[in-house]
Amino acid sequence: MSWAGIMAARKKKYKNKVKKRKPSLDRLILNIFKKNPKKQYSYKQLTKALKRSADKEDVIQAIGLLIEKGKLVQTERNKLNLPKAPLFSDTTCDGVLEMTNRGFAFVIAKQVNQDIFIHRKNLGTALDGDVVRVNIAQRRRGKNLEGKVVAILERAQEQFIGTFRETKDRAWITPDHRKYDFDILLPEHKRRNALDGDKVLVKVSEWPTIQLGTDRVKDNPVGEVVAILGETGSMDVEMTAILIEHGFPMHFPDEALQETSRMPSEITDEVVQERKDFRGVTTFTIDPADAKDFDDALSVRELDNGHWEIGIHIADVSHYVQVGSALDKEAAARGTSVYLVDRVLPMLPERLSNELCSLRPKEDKLCFSAVFEMDDQARVIDQWFGRTVIHSDHRFTYQEAQKTLDRKKGKFYPELRHLDHLAGQLRKARYDNGSIAFETTELIFELNDKGEPLGIKTKERLNAHLLIEDFMLLANKSVARWVSEQTAKRQPVPFVYRVHDNPDEEKLTTFAGFAANFGYIIDRSSPKNIALSLNNMMRKLKGRDEQDILEKLAIRTMAKAYYSTDNIGHYGLAFEYYTHFTSPIRRYPDILAHRVLEHCLKKAPALGAKQLEAHCNRSSVMERRAIEAERSSTKYMQVVYMSQKIGEDYDGIISGVTDWGIFVEIIENKCEGLVKSENLPDDLYKYHDREYALIGIHTRRKFQFGDHVRIRVVKADLEKRTLDFELVD
Repeated sequence: MSWAGIMAARKKKYKNKVKKRKPSLDRLILNIFKKNPKKQYSYKQLTKALKRSADKEDVIQAIGLLIEKGKLVQTERNKLNLPKAPLFSDTTCDGVLEMTNRGFAFVIAKQVNQDIFIHRKNLGTALDGDVVRVNIAQRRRGKNLEGKVVAILERAQEQFIGTFRETKDRAWITPDHRKYDFDILLPEHKRRNALDGDKVLVKVSEWPTIQLGTDRVKDNPVGEVVAILGETGSMDVEMTAILIEHGFPMHFPDEALQETSRMPSEITDEVVQERKDFRGVTTFTIDPADAKDFDDALSVRELDNGHWEIGIHIADVSHYVQVGSALDKEAAARGTSVYLVDRVLPMLPERLSNELCSLRPKEDKLCFSAVFEMDDQARVIDQWFGRTVIHSDHRFTYQEAQKTLDRKKGKFYPELRHLDHLAGQLRKARYDNGSIAFETTELIFELNDKGEPLGIKTKERLNAHLLIEDFMLLANKSVARWVSEQTAKRQPVPFVYRVHDNPDEEKLTTFAGFAANFGYIIDRSSPKNIALSLNNMMRKLKGRDEQDILEKLAIRTMAKAYYSTDNIGHYGLAFEYYTHFTSPIRRYPDILAHRVLEHCLKKAPALGAKQLEAHCNRSSVMERRAIEAERSSTKYMQVVYMSQKIGEDYDGIISGVTDWGIFVEIIENKCEGLVKSENLPDDLYKYHDREYALIGIHTRRKFQFGDHVRIRVVKADLEKRTLDFELVD
């Protein structure tokens, strides 16, 4: 446990003694270190060096305050020494800054080909996502270079969401996002009649200047209210705020909407004649019950030779969204649709996403298709890619399709049965080849008429889900391989690959050591053996309380998938070639993949490599923002739900450990909250990162990742989207 945590605990327990502490004690302690600047001292050694009868609690408080001010540093062995100020060289490099929730940051710099650690005192006014210039220190921070921000080259964000607060002499907001721990001051003439408690959008007009040679910038940024969203706490306001906070526009430009309105609803004979006609082949969609944008459909028929023709038909969005149009520019800027708990913010206007492009039943629709001839073992005998027209015979929900499979009767049962069999064969081959069977838990909220949560449950993973997933994977990898092979035969054409690197060795080693505590052995001898042993662990975990926690931790050891024109393969799926082709209504990279495929098929105009790579980078950024927005939405709804459960007790499992406390996930509903270190019983606790544990200094009692505990809900903070728990004996 850090001295800051010890100090907080002691303050609460020994309030009166804190007030009586002699002010000269800080100076006396520092003098001891200054006389022996290279020496480390324990608490007992310090007390002895003071050569006087110092009160134990006074010394602890003094040490805690000195650490808090950065004048002393605590070592891993719980000793203390003077901080070693890094000497910064004249060497600079530029990169993107990534903040952590703990206040420090890393700069991703290509020039040095590694991350640069930035202490919070060396951030200046830099924020998450900013492009910055840093001076590099002459010593390292562990394995990382250390740096100091000396210039901000490009601001990632200048607009922030927060709750308007006002007193007699000032007004301000504190941004909602937990990574931002500063206030934005609002001059009187720039408040737009906002009232105390309103949720507002603020644009920063004046940033404090970075002062080189100082530890931190104390001035606040100054801004103006751009929009008043409504009353803080309103469900609609909070969801809107989350979308804006993560950089997603709430409205489409007029020009894009006008383009959409001019599009004809009817499909002309001329368009049909240019396509392969699948309207006479049995075709259906399988989607969530509440879906309106149907991206994909499957067709199936038995061939005369006993093989099966499986058509994977994808909405032909690129037919409607032309290169360089207002619609295209807006889709590229958004990158993706965003799925919050109670709403969807689409990438394309509703007339396109829910009507013209959506593969609705009993309607002729334009598609870009991947068609496969397969034997009963799902071996691909032949394949064809091209533009088609289809007519979906039926719309299944996942539950309806599963019910038909389970009952072994119903509409299109023979077709579903064959598809399910072939999907199973594809899945087995993929796992045998080293694909990792990660299954993340998805929460479903039961909402009332006001959009407020009444209950939380986990989404059931059905065989019907896997059926669709396996055929979409087949289409994605086959398109990527075909394009790569075609371009290898002639002048290379840049393509948008979905890539996933091998796991980080250090993270994997740490995870393997931890998994061994639960009896799971991770074979790290080769990438394929890593995948096979992870799959073995996943199988054994099914149905166990620690399943969700260990799967999350395993996923954290993996690299993040992203879009790139440089193909390095997809480790997690064990595919040499992979792209995103099957969801163009909700993902912009899929539209790009369609355009490149069309170029290869018909020598249509190709996108330049630089332009395509820029699109890949933008789409990767917007994908991460969408994921963060979806998580924020889920977290907010969980806090709203648990705010009705204050004082109630639950069984939980420790899902995270830090030096400031333990995070506990409630087994029943997957809501996560924090038990602060100072509220842990009977001792002072120190964080041990290799064991993912807080361990009592005196009792040696251990709180470790994966332990089962009983908690009580004590606080739900809607503004911070956090829950506070306490342990129940």
